[in-house]
Amino acid sequence: MNEQPTDLHRPDAEPAGEAPSGEAAAADPVAVLGPLIRERRKGLGLTLSDVASRSGLSVGHLSQVERGLSTPTIRQLQQIAETMGVTIGWFFRAEAGASEEAEGGVVVRAGRRRKMEMTSLGITDELLVPNLDGALELLFCTLQPGAGAGPEAYTHEGEEAGLVLAGEMELWVEDERYHLRTGDSFAFASTRPHRYRNSGSTELKLVWAITPPSY
Repeated sequence: MNEQPTDLHRPDAEPAGEAPSGEAAAADPVAVLGPLIRERRKGLGLTLSDVASRSGLSVGHLSQVERGLSTPTIRQLQQIAETMGVTIGWFFRAEAGASEEAEGGVVVRAGRRRKMEMTSLGITDELLVPNLDGALELLFCTLQPGAGAGPEAYTHEGEEAGLVLAGEMELWVEDERYHLRTGDSFAFASTRPHRYRNSGSTELKLVWAITPPSY
C-alpha cells in the first residue's frame, strides 16, 4: 500500500497539530475528510492503533490522513469506513450554504448536491439522491486524467452499474479489463473485485449507481 512515512515516536500517539479549518479547509477538501475520520474515530472511543490493527493500515498513514496531509485510496477509505461501522458515503458533506435536505425529500438541485472531493486523487463524487437511507445510491463522478480507485481492487455487498457520459474509462472486474468510451455502460456484482481509472486525456464523467448504498 502507498502509505506515508510518519515522525510519530509512539505507535498510539495523537498528532500534535490539527487539520486546517475555516477558509483553509474549504479550499482543501482533504482537510475536511481528515477531521471527519478523526471525529468518527474518537466518537467510537478508538485509538489510532485500534483503527490501524483493524483496517490493516499503519498508524503513521492514518495520522497523515486525519491531519489532511495524505489522501487515502478508495480501497483504504473503504477499510477505514468499515472499521468505523460506516460506508464511504458517510463522508459526503453538504456544500457551504446548501441544505442537507432535498426539496420534499425528492429533488436534488444541481448546485446543491452533497459531494466528496479527493483532490489529490483527482476524483469528485456528487450524490444525486436525497440521502443514503434508501436502497439506491446514485453518484455523478468526475475523474481527472489518470485518476482512479488505485492499484488495489476492492469489494463490497450489492450490485452496481454505470454510464460513461464523457471521456474514457478502464474498468477491471476480477481479471478482466474493459475499455469504455462515451455512451458505454456497465453492470456487475459488487462482490467481484473491481477497480477503475480514467485512461483518457480529458475528464471522465459518469453516472454510477450502487444498490444497496455500500460504497
